Amino acid sequence: MKVKKIMLLLLVMAIVFPSMHAKASTTSLTEFAKRYEGTSYKFGGNTPEEGFDCSGFIVYVFNQFNIPLPRTSEGQFNYGVPVDVSDLQPGDLLFFRDTYKPGISHAGIYLGDNTFISAENETRGVAKAKLFSHPYWEPRFVGAKRLFPTNTAPVKPSIPTNTFVDVNADHLAYNAILTLSGNGVINGFPGNQFKPEETITRGQAAAMLNRVLKLTPKSEVNFSDIDKKHQFAVHIAAMNEAGILKGYEDGSFGLNDKLTRTQLAVIVDRAFDLQKKADDQVHISSLYVDMPSTYWAINSINALKQLDKTGVFQTSSYGFTKIVTRAEFAAAVYSATDMK
Repeated sequence: MKVKKIMLLLLVMAIVFPSMHAKASTTSLTEFAKRYEGTSYKFGGNTPEEGFDCSGFIVYVFNQFNIPLPRTSEGQFNYGVPVDVSDLQPGDLLFFRDTYKPGISHAGIYLGDNTFISAENETRGVAKAKLFSHPYWEPRFVGAKRLFPTNTAPVKPSIPTNTFVDVNADHLAYNAILTLSGNGVINGFPGNQFKPEETITRGQAAAMLNRVLKLTPKSEVNFSDIDKKHQFAVHIAAMNEAGILKGYEDGSFGLNDKLTRTQLAVIVDRAFDLQKKADDQVHISSLYVDMPSTYWAINSINALKQLDKTGVFQTSSYGFTKIVTRAEFAAAVYSATDMK
């Protein structure tokens, strides 16, 4: 009889304690998130000190519970288990579309009782809001994801196979790098490294752009510094014929010349018509403080900032003479295309 009582007690504990553990986990997360109500908003912000944007706030909160997530709301939408609105629980991620740009563009953390918390905007900062019956949020709500699917403990998202050891999930260009590398546009290095701060040459830029555009040149490359058998020769010829990345007046292409941030904006604009895409959207980005309104590439540079999906280009200064990094190049091409 005593043995039966012990077995019954163990059975009750097995049923009760897992659910208590799950409640403690989600409660701890939502309570932690609520601590930052009133924190200022900053596009591209990742910390309480500098301010948060919506996805930066979520990355920060979930990182405290050892759950890494992509840096953008659209990237975060690819993680977790879908949740029906009738089954929403505290700690679920909520996603919204068509806020400051088309598609998934905002995310928040559900707190329960039809309320969620998110980094909203420069006026409200991190704030609570109602989900349903709210005139702005309800029409834009597209779904919820749960990272506590077993009701026992937080489950870390599975890591995509094309991740790199030197690019963390909180890197602004994380989704851009994974997307472009997964599509064969930009390759990594031995040791599963991406080297995000390495620079880009004009030759590499031509090759990577044409891996997206897939243009075939009508004639062979004809630059003094490019051998017709060079691995990038066809791509360079295609980019030159298309007027996207041309050579110099002296007949050379500048194969190994480093690409500047001005050149980046211009060639990505030429390749993907950034200015037209930007004109079709509501302009929310402020101008760069270091860009004269008469600068020859100002329209391309402003369009890149306007269409930026990553936060990489949401800075006060553009640094138009600086050399482009691999991460910046990936962010620009990713923002200019619909690549997934």
